[in-house]
Amino acid sequence: MTVLTILNRPGTDVPALLTDLGNREDVELRIVAAEELGSALPGTDVLLLWDFFSTALASEFHRADSLSWIHAAAAGVDSLLFDELAASEVVVTNARGVFDRPIAEFVLNYILMQAKASVKSLKDQRRAVWNRRSTRDLAGSRAMIVGTGAIGRAIARVLTALDVRVTGAGSRARSGDPDFDEVVDSARLVDHLTGFDWVIDVAPLTEQTRGLIDAEVFAAMEPDACFINVGRGDTVDTAALVAALETHSIAGACLDVFDTEPLPAKHPLWQMDNVIITPHMSGDTDGWRMRLAEQFHALFEDYEAGRAFTHTVDKQRGYVR
Repeated sequence: MTVLTILNRPGTDVPALLTDLGNREDVELRIVAAEELGSALPGTDVLLLWDFFSTALASEFHRADSLSWIHAAAAGVDSLLFDELAASEVVVTNARGVFDRPIAEFVLNYILMQAKASVKSLKDQRRAVWNRRSTRDLAGSRAMIVGTGAIGRAIARVLTALDVRVTGAGSRARSGDPDFDEVVDSARLVDHLTGFDWVIDVAPLTEQTRGLIDAEVFAAMEPDACFINVGRGDTVDTAALVAALETHSIAGACLDVFDTEPLPAKHPLWQMDNVIITPHMSGDTDGWRMRLAEQFHALFEDYEAGRAFTHTVDKQRGYVR
């Protein structure tokens, strides 16, 4: 008998594909909210974090006496990897692969909006102003993608198809990568930003990447460059970003994630003409919750059959290697 516990956010439906697992004779299903997690953990073999931003597990982890696998229904696992879990034998998987193409398309949308001055044209439309302007070519422009995991690679492939020259920044420098012209060491990002039109942050949040995009990085960017963040808000020094935008040391920013979410209504970023803001939605295309459910269902079948998972999170590094 496998005891499967699903941590769910109140008001959020759990798809029937997952609840139907409880109809199996060899599965006991427990669906709980955060405040009930502690009482559900004893005897639990598998924990699905359907409430994928919850931090409830950390304080209750000592009650997990049978837990062998945790699946987070999200790409990032930074809110999950507390020290006790990282040191344990519990296997962690995430939603690797579910959001790659949607986020890549979202980044392309950001870039096209900036390159083709779409925001300015929409403002003119609302005022019924006929204001022709020249716009930027994508072909031949250069993009630095900070984060060379699955999502970063999907972005690289989409941009390469439009003749954007793509460089990656990762945990180690290397050449000969199939998706990037080259990969530079993200710890030395400031040394490599000359000539880039687009700096795209999709880095996972780790101790090494927290605050990685700081005042030095913005100062090293070209004055006509645009900063894009679809990764984690805490990888960016927000005050430094605001200062760079206010002083026009960079041309603009497209931001889907923030260090505080929702972004406070009085935050200066809301009022900036050179900023595009979206509410952490870059991966949320129609049917995304069902795709997450299907992924877990497939992984659960592997677990039950004793097959190795297609991917696991390196708990020391904080991402899938």
